[in-house]
Amino acid sequence: MEESIIKRRGVVLLFGFIVLALTSAALMFSGNAYAADVESGKKIYQKYCVICHGDKGDGKGLIGVIHRVEKSGLTWGVYPRDFTVGVFKFRSTPTGCLPAEEDLLRIIANGIPRSGMPSHEDISPSDRKAVISYIKTFSPRWVEEDSCDTITAKKPQWVGSEESVMKGEKVFKDMKCFECHGYQGEGDGPKAGELKDDWGDKILPFNFTSGTLKRGSSPENVYITFTTGLDGTGMPSYEDSLKEEDRWHLVSYTLKLMGQGK
Repeated sequence: MEESIIKRRGVVLLFGFIVLALTSAALMFSGNAYAADVESGKKIYQKYCVICHGDKGDGKGLIGVIHRVEKSGLTWGVYPRDFTVGVFKFRSTPTGCLPAEEDLLRIIANGIPRSGMPSHEDISPSDRKAVISYIKTFSPRWVEEDSCDTITAKKPQWVGSEESVMKGEKVFKDMKCFECHGYQGEGDGPKAGELKDDWGDKILPFNFTSGTLKRGSSPENVYITFTTGLDGTGMPSYEDSLKEEDRWHLVSYTLKLMGQGK
């Protein structure tokens, strides 16, 4: 009886050691794989990104200001993203959250229109993931915070209709969007010259009549912008302050200002 128990205990103990060994090996392999990704990503970053975003990822590369915009006697600079604070404008996640992996992959591949961020479609998908792993080392947020759920956009059929545009114009006025974007959406509102980003730099409200939005000009992209906001800027999230239907009406009016209405 005792011998049988001892044998069973021995088997259990041996099984436990095997599981522990396999787990340790898996963790070691995972850690080594991650380290390899970071090291590979660093090389890609040094080749493509460092000139603007800097060695420390703080946006202070050799090209400190991508370009300047002059309007009404005032000058605005467009600055490279500072990765050290972990704040990103173009996300599919709620305001205050880190972007999803897909958000970063999309930006690297497509670039950001009307900014200094070019498309890097020539970089392989695996290399894009590697450089993202390296970029994440610049901010402790990637270690300290959990990921957030992404927001999806399901466009109603009535978006862009005359009735929706009229309701969207009312939302535009009620939410005082004109104070920054102007009464005709031209970026010349009464508060346009007062805006600064989280770094204290002047920022220019978007002129909807001037063409493509930086995130993209599809109804879904406009809706995501209104829902998530643009963290680090004066553009707030309307997820809590506007019903989903009203956000879509605002999309309809924005599309009209952009000359994309039905």
